[in-house]
Amino acid sequence: MDNANFSFNIIADLQFMWQYDFMRHAFEAGTIVAIIAGIVGYFVVLRRSSFAAHALSHIGFAGAAGAVLFGINPIIGLLVFTSGGGIAMATLGRKAAERDVQIGTVLAFMLGLGVLFISLYSGYATEAYSLLFGEILGISMSDVIVTLVAAIILLAIIGAIYRPLLFTSLDEDVAEAKGVSIVMIGILFMILIAIATSMAVQVVGVLLIFALMVTPAATAQRLARRPGQGILISVLIALFATWFGLFISFYVPYPVSFFITSTTFVIYLATRFIRRPLPNLGISDGA
Repeated sequence: MDNANFSFNIIADLQFMWQYDFMRHAFEAGTIVAIIAGIVGYFVVLRRSSFAAHALSHIGFAGAAGAVLFGINPIIGLLVFTSGGGIAMATLGRKAAERDVQIGTVLAFMLGLGVLFISLYSGYATEAYSLLFGEILGISMSDVIVTLVAAIILLAIIGAIYRPLLFTSLDEDVAEAKGVSIVMIGILFMILIAIATSMAVQVVGVLLIFALMVTPAATAQRLARRPGQGILISVLIALFATWFGLFISFYVPYPVSFFITSTTFVIYLATRFIRRPLPNLGISDGA
């Protein structure tokens, strides 16, 4: 930011930064999104659904492009498309081993729609384009409130299905034998990813969604022995990366998303090469 100089006095630098409404809103929304991304992302990695999260982020862009074409808020289009795409993926690919082909099929169709929407739009799709890389510094107070409400709803759903979700994430066959509905849990989880993706695009954009949805969780799995520990570590890494990215970008003229993605990547590399992976988590650890 212009006229902003880093003084190496962290307290003074934070006070100076927080005098601006847009920075306070960015920290508020970023904190909410980081918590949600850390929690949902842990299950994404545990269920080996990284490709699904990646696909939903691109499907979301197609929805945002369609919303811009019809004069609707891009976030609404993004949420509708990611939810619909997620339900289709979960329904077509009943188990994790079957999902890659189904996810690729749905992704190809949705991307085709996105290309059509962009080609039909006669103006400048700047609002949809901003979703590619995030625009956290442009978040308003109303956006923060909407993000908070969505986060509360999402956390309530996770709390309600936590045990069967964890059970199916660790061993689908055993969970099914115990009477757990694999299809229903899969659909609910895909909807959770869709909501989390729609929230996270404000921070890092659809093209960089892995920075908050997958990388912290992948790091956490290498450090934690129990699911509860893994979720906590994933959230802490996502929070640190978001806060650090916002702080640095205020004083350095480069995108927030660059610092967030770089931070999560460096932390992942550190755990990858310094610490050997821990044994796989067992169902008895936290189910």
